[in-house]
Amino acid sequence: MAYTVSPTATWDTIEDVFYRKEEVYQMAWNVPDLSDYLVAVSRNGGPIALMRDERKVLLQSRHTGGKPKIQVYASSGRLIATFTWELSPPILLQFTGTHLVVLSDEGTYRLYDLSSPGEYTQHTLGSEVADLGVVSARAWEDGLVVLTGGLQFVETRGWKGGRVSQLVDSGLSEAPHSWAVIPPEYSASGHVEVLVSTGSTVVTLDALERVDQRISRGPFSHIALSPNGRFLALVTATGMLWVVSSDFARNLSEVDISQFAGSGTDLHGLPDRLPERVKWCGDNAVVLSWGGRVVIVGPKGESIQYDHPPAAVIVGEVDSLRIISSATCEVLQKVPDALLAVFRPGSDHPAAVLYDALDHFERKSPKADEAIRSIRPDLARAVDTCIEAAGQEWEVTWQRRLLKAAQFGRAFLDLYNPNDFVTMAQTLKVLNAVRYYEVGIPITYQQYIAAGAPALISRLLTRNEHVLALRISQHLGLRPDPVLKHWAAARITRAKGDPRDTDGDAALCDAIVSKFEKEGEKDVSYSDIAQKAYENGRVRLATMLLDHESRAAEQVPLLLRMKQDKIALEKAVGSGDTDLVYHVLLRLHSSLSPGEFFAVLDDSLSPQLTPAVKLLQVYAKENDRQLLRDFYYQDDRRTENATLEMEEAGTSAVAEERIEHLKQAAKFFAEDKARGFEAKMADEAQRLLAVQLQYERETDHKFDFAGLTVDAFISELLIEGLGKRADRIRADWKVPDKRWWWLKLKALAKTHNWEGIETFAKSKKSPIGYEPFVTHLLSLDPPQPLHAASYVPRCDAKARPDLYAKCGQWGKAAESAKERGDKDKLEEIRRSAPPGLPQREVEEVIRRPK
Repeated sequence: MAYTVSPTATWDTIEDVFYRKEEVYQMAWNVPDLSDYLVAVSRNGGPIALMRDERKVLLQSRHTGGKPKIQVYASSGRLIATFTWELSPPILLQFTGTHLVVLSDEGTYRLYDLSSPGEYTQHTLGSEVADLGVVSARAWEDGLVVLTGGLQFVETRGWKGGRVSQLVDSGLSEAPHSWAVIPPEYSASGHVEVLVSTGSTVVTLDALERVDQRISRGPFSHIALSPNGRFLALVTATGMLWVVSSDFARNLSEVDISQFAGSGTDLHGLPDRLPERVKWCGDNAVVLSWGGRVVIVGPKGESIQYDHPPAAVIVGEVDSLRIISSATCEVLQKVPDALLAVFRPGSDHPAAVLYDALDHFERKSPKADEAIRSIRPDLARAVDTCIEAAGQEWEVTWQRRLLKAAQFGRAFLDLYNPNDFVTMAQTLKVLNAVRYYEVGIPITYQQYIAAGAPALISRLLTRNEHVLALRISQHLGLRPDPVLKHWAAARITRAKGDPRDTDGDAALCDAIVSKFEKEGEKDVSYSDIAQKAYENGRVRLATMLLDHESRAAEQVPLLLRMKQDKIALEKAVGSGDTDLVYHVLLRLHSSLSPGEFFAVLDDSLSPQLTPAVKLLQVYAKENDRQLLRDFYYQDDRRTENATLEMEEAGTSAVAEERIEHLKQAAKFFAEDKARGFEAKMADEAQRLLAVQLQYERETDHKFDFAGLTVDAFISELLIEGLGKRADRIRADWKVPDKRWWWLKLKALAKTHNWEGIETFAKSKKSPIGYEPFVTHLLSLDPPQPLHAASYVPRCDAKARPDLYAKCGQWGKAAESAKERGDKDKLEEIRRSAPPGLPQREVEEVIRRPK
């Protein structure tokens, strides 16, 4: 089989090291001279941003007037987006993963969303930087460092308005010759470090200290850090390229580069010996450029030179270097070891033998079998190398050829895991798809492995290549959610419908849901898309989308932000998550007026909110009684409100407050016709408490009456000798005679007022009888049997024998029984009488004639 171009046709050597320069695109743009522009190029095959350099005097015929514009192109030269720039001249253009950052010389920077042209967020580095101005700036993946007009360095981390902090005092008295940033992941301190060329030395700065590296080769016009952070390439003012370790401990090479400068001149008409750009080609070589001349320099001064008139931009990558000119986009790279093993002239590597064996096999030559036999012990390694080489190759024809060689070798292996082969085939399908001219992402295999498939998909989404991103996700077995969400957000952003157009919202919602159900997975989330709809003023659409969200925890926060309070509460209740319901209730309570809050909670109109109402009562009862009181009041729950007031009265330590709570309780009970008894009891309770407080004041607070029941209050008054007040309480609260006699009997007995008891007993006929007098006096400590016995004659005749016996007067007990003619009782007393005197008294009564 014949092939038009050999894989080695683009190879060159520097000191026995092979490099290749692959032309990946013929540029589609109409840009005659890149030197007229400020240029930013994204890593890993990303887009290119161009902005006319306003500081240069340009021919009017080459550029149109008007406001400055930033044009973003794919690496193939296809226009992706155009942004307008109205601020002061930019100092820095830098790509992040999904945005283009543009920094003005006043310290203001914008983040342009590549997927939504015209949309940007704007941030500032602070008023101090704005006053001093920005001289120059350098960026890394997650932030930037600027040199202010005061010759101090200021750092900000994060691209969305991160905190601005000043590094240690630079000690500069004039602008540095050059400077570079070492990102935190490569610095020894773990913080951002700045390398500054000042005088003949280099100074390292960070947030804490300034370290002079104490070298005398400067000044340096360029300082370039290798992709792995281990090496530095410095260009001296005398035209020497000096490569050292990043800590300046090891000198790796020195090369005189003035020989590559050509006949160009600088702004002063002097020979231009210094390059415009210095970049690393992976971690292997340093590449210099003068205008359109690009030179890759080896450690011993050998070089390869390429010309791209009138100007070229070089961009260092993790494994290669991109050369962008007006006409082409090329990739310069050290030839990977796997390709060398297969295609290097004269290679005897098993992979090369396997590749030749395939050629012999296709020509039906017996040499194929001989070749396989010769590498039999290393056949597995040969297969792996061919698979690896296929991933490193740009041309699809050679990719297929190498994979076919690997497949051919696999046939002779008894045990071989095909996962690597399958994975490489899938990867190459992805790489070839994004390298396609209309997509224009010339990412290498090594860059793809380092960044990962999600990063590539994210880059496609910034270009709104949703179909390709979705197919790649499905092809690689990744979740399609990010792609579908970005597509839906873009669809909502582009929709120009009236937010009040219900039909338009319904149609768009149906389209999004249909796409998600067709292409997505079952548990795909709609909350992020609903958030985008809400941000675009499509509240109804956002609500419709949230109806399809299966996770209430994702629905509720957005519904609350959208002021869809009742729906948010219904969703929280429907989820069965108590914490989520409490979250909604507390959020609504803090953000709504009481009337609005209780209107949302009206479970008479929305019975499904009953659990939320119950939870509110539980919470308010423990934490906010006033909230519970307000809720009962607005919901006409008089009985519950009265009960709450009664509870408050019971727990209040201040008597006056208890009175107020009891009055309120009586009022609420009175408003419910079925609670008349409760209303009367509450009213009497507060009247009683008021009287008790009045009596305390009248007695100069010698006694504590507050909180006593009617019985206890009367008893206390009797004990303290306040009989008239006790009589008044008895009359006012209509205490029955039986209870009154009991209370007075106990009070008089407690004070040992035996005469008072006698007088009280004779005052009138006792409604409780006189047996209680006997039993109560006997129950005292100590018992009073003599006083108790004096009341036995007034008791019922049938009970007297037992009462006398309890009083210890056995003789009188026997006489009472004998008088009644109760022989059985008399015999019982005889048996029960203690021996001795009581026994003789009983015997005497028995013997005595009637």
